[in-house]
Amino acid sequence: METTINTFTVKNHTLANLLAIADHQADNKTIWFFFSLILQGVLFLPIPAVLMYYYNASIIVLPITFGLYLANIIVGMGGSSIRVVLGLFLFSVLINLTMLALYIF
Repeated sequence: METTINTFTVKNHTLANLLAIADHQADNKTIWFFFSLILQGVLFLPIPAVLMYYYNASIIVLPITFGLYLANIIVGMGGSSIRVVLGLFLFSVLINLTMLALYIF
């Protein structure tokens, strides 16, 4: 029983640390917004073209990639908190890398 409590405490402590780091970046929200747009625009928006042309991917990769990019624009310009901006950015990176891994490997 105590092992479960200690594990839960460590997980909760780690989550609290991550949220504290995100909250500390609140002053740099605009920089994170521009960073996410540039990174996604350069690295992730070409993914549908590459996957569909070279790996015969279905057309669904296009709306997923573009939808995540537009969601980042809306979240960044809509006045959401830094937690939402960073969370959606990390989520979109995870989804795009997962699509790459699924079709390439």
